[in-house]
Amino acid sequence: MPNTSSNRDDRILRFGVFEVDLGAGVLRKNGTRIRLQEQPFQVLVALLQNAGQVVTRDDLRATIWPADTFVDFDHSLNTAVNKIRDSLDDSASNPRFVETLARRGYRFIAPVGNVDRSAPANNSAASPASNVALHPDLHVPLPNRGLVRSLFALIQLMYLIFYVSGLVHLHDAVRVASSFLSGREATFVAGLILITGAAGIPLRLYLLSAVAFDYQQLAPKFLRLFPFILALDQLWAIAPFLLLPRIGIGLTFAATGALLYVPFSERTLVRMAYPTSP
Repeated sequence: MPNTSSNRDDRILRFGVFEVDLGAGVLRKNGTRIRLQEQPFQVLVALLQNAGQVVTRDDLRATIWPADTFVDFDHSLNTAVNKIRDSLDDSASNPRFVETLARRGYRFIAPVGNVDRSAPANNSAASPASNVALHPDLHVPLPNRGLVRSLFALIQLMYLIFYVSGLVHLHDAVRVASSFLSGREATFVAGLILITGAAGIPLRLYLLSAVAFDYQQLAPKFLRLFPFILALDQLWAIAPFLLLPRIGIGLTFAATGALLYVPFSERTLVRMAYPTSP
């Protein structure tokens, strides 16, 4: 049976970059107070006090909504949990903190630690590493999913622009390639741009739509496609050499080096936003 003791005592509970001061009834992120209404705060405290355990909807009703309170309980609880997730920048589909268990209740899944009030202020900011919520696959502090997904989408948009630009300016690319390659080699470069650009456009549109709609199976799908994506991206990493006469040898090698790394950063971003571990 989950702990349903009073939600108010003198402890401070810490999880990730967040702190809940039970005595003051305050939620803070990196020391900055976050506004959270009373009922969502009480629900959050009930979950924190039973971290790792299932807190049923009936438990929350008995603890927070007295029997003589006439409210639409289901709507009130759903609203409270949504406000908690908004405050914690959490997601119901890919939770870092509050997990929904269908027809059962909720569970707080991140590690929760107690903060010693007697410790100096400068020490309380440096919590033990065990109190930091870690990514289940990569074992790094949990990132902001919105930022990670945006970065991944921007990379897909970058490649999409590359492909479209390469196809639109195909004749110019052949002319530049002919200046330092034989005619047959320049024709081969043109064919490579045409084939890989035509194949890359639907691929990037698929990945853009998947991240835009927050497709939860994106990680396993991307990892299966990764060998093809890696080969495609490595080929397009030499594209800056077509601009060699304009940008110079130094910038050409710098741009190529950066593009060689991009597919590996794509894989990491996907794994950060869509963990495959339970």
